[in-house]
Amino acid sequence: MADPASRFATYEDVLNAPAHMVAEVVGGHLHLQPRPALSHSAASSALGEELGPPFKRGRGGPGGWILLDEPELHLGDDIVVPDIAGWRRTRLEAVTDSPFMTMAPDWLAEVLSPSTEKFDRTEKLAVYAREAVPWVWLVNPRQRTLEILNLGTDGRWVLRGTYHDDVRIRAEPFDAIEFDLGALWADVRL
Repeated sequence: MADPASRFATYEDVLNAPAHMVAEVVGGHLHLQPRPALSHSAASSALGEELGPPFKRGRGGPGGWILLDEPELHLGDDIVVPDIAGWRRTRLEAVTDSPFMTMAPDWLAEVLSPSTEKFDRTEKLAVYAREAVPWVWLVNPRQRTLEILNLGTDGRWVLRGTYHDDVRIRAEPFDAIEFDLGALWADVRL
């Protein structure tokens, strides 16, 4: 029998992970993180609340997007769970009843926490680059910052903007509207 530490992790490992953990497989290794802290959840929820009406529903904005909280993405051999992901409706008309998605999103956001930041910035960003995800937002509720990354033609991430605190911004690919960045941390007290 193979040593469990040396075998490649599979979807079965994700399914067997404790319910209180977020399970992801990157590079054949199982990564387990505790469910996010409430400050993390508050920032993620607020981001969805800001983007949902104008981009998902078309209220006060152009519509044209499907936005999902914590979708399980099976991208090649890797299984990742971004905090929010979005697909343009020109690529994805509707979601199915599947437990996971195999199509890479057009945009996603990772809300950084001390326990996941290194993994999000290294291994997961490498998966997203390999899968040609054009836009990644890195939200840090502790620092009250938003970093906008765009995938360059050379497959490397280009920092398109860093915003902080309570500024009003237009941020690609959702620059059709202006929103108050402070809404992401309005309910967070650290």
